[in-house]
Amino acid sequence: MAGCTLGAIVEGWSIESMQEWANFIGDPFPPVDYWSQAKDPSNIRYGKSSNYAYTRNGMSGVPVDDDITYTLLGLLIVEEYGKDFTTQDVAKAWKKYLPIACTAEDIALKNIKAGISPYQAADHDNPYCQWIGASIRSDPWAYMAPGYPEKAAEMAYRDAYLSHRRNGIYGEMFFSAAQAAAFEVDNCIDTIKIGLTEIPSDCFLAQAVRWALEEAKNIKDYRDARQAVDDRFKGMSSVHTINNACLTIFGLIIGGTDVTKVLSQTVAMGLDNDCTAATAGSIVGAIVGKSGIPEHWYKSFNNTIYTYMNGVEVFRIDDVINRFARQAEIILEF
Repeated sequence: MAGCTLGAIVEGWSIESMQEWANFIGDPFPPVDYWSQAKDPSNIRYGKSSNYAYTRNGMSGVPVDDDITYTLLGLLIVEEYGKDFTTQDVAKAWKKYLPIACTAEDIALKNIKAGISPYQAADHDNPYCQWIGASIRSDPWAYMAPGYPEKAAEMAYRDAYLSHRRNGIYGEMFFSAAQAAAFEVDNCIDTIKIGLTEIPSDCFLAQAVRWALEEAKNIKDYRDARQAVDDRFKGMSSVHTINNACLTIFGLIIGGTDVTKVLSQTVAMGLDNDCTAATAGSIVGAIVGKSGIPEHWYKSFNNTIYTYMNGVEVFRIDDVINRFARQAEIILEF
């Protein structure tokens, strides 16, 4: 939630734009805390939270974002349909809880509402099927299968199939497996290598991940990372699965187990930087645990998460943690 919230109000900004904004408001860049001010502070995101709510002094609870909403929706899916939920169950949950969606998710939601089978919803009029939308939904499966990457990836597949294909699906599987592994290893490189074992070895995403692991020796900071990715993936959408996955990996390797450095460097890289920082934060957070996370990243969450889901707009963090843990107990009873 910290990485997502830090990146949310500069989502998609260029490095230069973020640097200029930081200079203008007197914040350090890369950011080492939440932004002190937001552009257009009264602008409302997802019809719920103002930009001001994402700032250091304006935050009172975790403000809305689709990354966080899908993490909670994954929990609701397993609570309501069990650990053996199907892609059809995912579709039912989307129709019940999601008033809005973006890109591939928007297409899939419209298609299932139009009567198209959940197993074909990603195939109709969907130019976004390899974009990052599935990858941002990777977290809940890992939280419910900690230390069990195979199971996390398998649940991620069933979820991703509703809206994505090929590398779009593999992105969710890869990061779910990496996040699950993060509960049992002590460094991010091991999580990435374990994540690779759960996707086809010859897919474009796997090739890109192996390139990123090798290229990391030449990456010193966020500027190097962004330049390497821009050079490698010229013309690729800024919200594609593959280029953003590489930035996430670079952020993790640059930052190691320093949570602030991971989030700071990943957001500073740009592209879909609320998504990449959320995923990087999920992995490093699982490695270091709460004791390894500086308090300023969560003290203003006030045990509260806001979402835009129908009928469930407010969650309590301690309750969410207990519910994820309960499902993990059920799933790990194999």
